[in-house]
This record gives sequence, C-alpha cells and structure tokens, in this order.
Amino acid sequence: MSDPARRPEGAAAARSGPGRVLVAVYAVFALAATARAGVQIATRFDEAPLAYVLSALAGVVYIVATVGIARSGRTSRRVAVASITVELVGVLVVGALSILDPAAFPDDTVWSRFGSGYLFIPLVLPVLGLLWLRRVSRAEAAPTA
Repeated sequence: MSDPARRPEGAAAARSGPGRVLVAVYAVFALAATARAGVQIATRFDEAPLAYVLSALAGVVYIVATVGIARSGRTSRRVAVASITVELVGVLVVGALSILDPAAFPDDTVWSRFGSGYLFIPLVLPVLGLLWLRRVSRAEAAPTA
C-alpha cells in the first residue's frame, strides 16, 4: 500500500484539508505542553508537582495523538483513538478537579478548568479528533467505485 494511487480514499483524506489542520493543532499543543512542563519541572517542580506532571502527561498524549492522526493505517488510528480518549477523560477529570479543589492545583495545567487558559481548545480538540477519526474510518470502510 505504499503506492499513493492504491491508497484507500480515507487514508488520503486523513492527511488533507481538515486532517492537516487537526495534525497541526495537535503538534502545536504537543510542543507547547511538553516545553511548558519541561521548564516547570526543571525550575519549580516543588511548587505544584501534580500540575506539572499532568502537563507533562498532556504533552505526551498530544505527541502520541499527533503521530496517530498523521499516519495512515488501522493501528495508527487505534493508537490515536486511545490517546485522544485519554486526553478527553483527562480534560474532563482535571478540569472538574481544578474547579472543585483549586488548592490541589496551585498552578494551571493544560487541562485546568477544562482548558480555559487555552481558550477551551483542550476541551474541544479531542471531540474534533474523535469525530475526524470516525469519519476517516468510515471513508476507508466504504466501498470504492
């Protein structure tokens, strides 16, 4: 399947238009979350260890999701779905906990208050990612003419 002419329609769609935008946004969040967490852990870990470790986890999840979405194939898609599901659960749990127990989060994570520090993109992004992967899966499963 390395021949582009023989690639299923859905695989090509995953890397075009909205798929490219989705990969780009995930890549930006992967870089931002990982870099921010790295600096925070290196310079002031003792101030908010839970928040900084969660930011690092978010960065790793964004990296895995970026690679999973960018690559074609069933295994990559499954990895992307798993990582994006972890991301969605993380945003919902950390978001709720950061509101219910603000003392546990003396500094923000990417997912604090449902991503309010990032214009709620961390809350919307996994929903869009899962919808996109579902669309691509259906396109690949559809019979071609």
